[in-house]
Amino acid sequence: MRDLLAYLHDSELVARFQRRCGLFLVDGAHHERGKTHASSGTPVHTDISHEHLRVRWEKQDKNSNFKHKENGYADGDSSGPPRYEVRNWLLHFLFLISASLGHEIFYITCLPCIHWNLDPFLCRRLVNIWVMVMYIGQVMKDMLKLPRPLSPPVVKLETRVDAEYGLPSTHAMAATAISFTVLLSATSRIQFQFEVGLLIAVTVSSLVCLSRLYTGMHSVLDVICGVLISAVLLFLTYPYWEAFDRFQLSHPIAPVVGLLLPLFLSYTYPELEHYSTTRGDTTTILGVGAGCCVGYWVDEQLGPAFVPQGELPVALPALTANGLALGAARSLLGAVALVGTRQVAKTLSLQVLYSWYRVPKNDDSARRRREIEVPYKFATYTSVGLVNSIFVNRVFILLGLL
Repeated sequence: MRDLLAYLHDSELVARFQRRCGLFLVDGAHHERGKTHASSGTPVHTDISHEHLRVRWEKQDKNSNFKHKENGYADGDSSGPPRYEVRNWLLHFLFLISASLGHEIFYITCLPCIHWNLDPFLCRRLVNIWVMVMYIGQVMKDMLKLPRPLSPPVVKLETRVDAEYGLPSTHAMAATAISFTVLLSATSRIQFQFEVGLLIAVTVSSLVCLSRLYTGMHSVLDVICGVLISAVLLFLTYPYWEAFDRFQLSHPIAPVVGLLLPLFLSYTYPELEHYSTTRGDTTTILGVGAGCCVGYWVDEQLGPAFVPQGELPVALPALTANGLALGAARSLLGAVALVGTRQVAKTLSLQVLYSWYRVPKNDDSARRRREIEVPYKFATYTSVGLVNSIFVNRVFILLGLL
């Protein structure tokens, strides 16, 4: 078993998958004006010189990343990924798009569109599951501290999360959990062919999982563990979904629990010896969950602004020009409202915190301190969750868009 786990965690296995898909790490190319050419003359993408590349590889720690300075940047190099050659552009763009489906920003923008255009019930269920699996996955990463694949031999196409640990893959966890939560929850709300829904769920989650290998951010073991952990969490929690819905919408202490529990989890997040984006990202997710939880309860007390019309399960709305225009208008105005809320809340919270802790306003590195990062991100994204779940649909009604 130990040999099998070591094999599945081997960086060379990821590198072989990348090469099968047409992505090659280039070593010994000739540097010329920010772009290099292999001996065959094929264009090669690069952001750093060969000497910087050598320093980058020599300074990798046990997490396959750099040793970080106090300001959070890599020691010796803060530039882009190693040089690589793409030989299959179709797969390249397919996997890059698939990888974007697992980012926090995608869920923060995509899930509200379900709330505004399809069914707030589905959005609420998906937000609850997303917050749960992401928190568990992020905490497991920073407690297990297992390394990401090494580069070389792997090509790493993403650098933002390079200081994070690897197992489990939270992209794999989120994609699996979201895809199959939609499948299990939508059957009672929307008319669709279950086999088609199952095929879509398997396809989407598989593409996201494979994209984590292609981008060089996870080993095969990371991805498999992510899928299995989400499957176990869905299996264990599924019998209680309806009960939790009733508690969240009607119990008088639901908004208190929904706000204080995520705040407590944000402040008690495991500390690392170097700065990592996991704490900030997890606080963002918990903040969204807290704002939505309070907002769902308030919306229910005021009377839901939007529910599907007709007997459940309802038919999917027809794709008419008018329907598409209204959906696009709702999505655009809703996104503007959320982005505006985020900007205002972020600016105000940072001003208050910088003043409270007597931090210079131009000291961006202070945002990495827990006493500033946690409250500013939590307040910002709690505000976003509240606006999404309470106000946006009511504004749509006033504007005649619902």
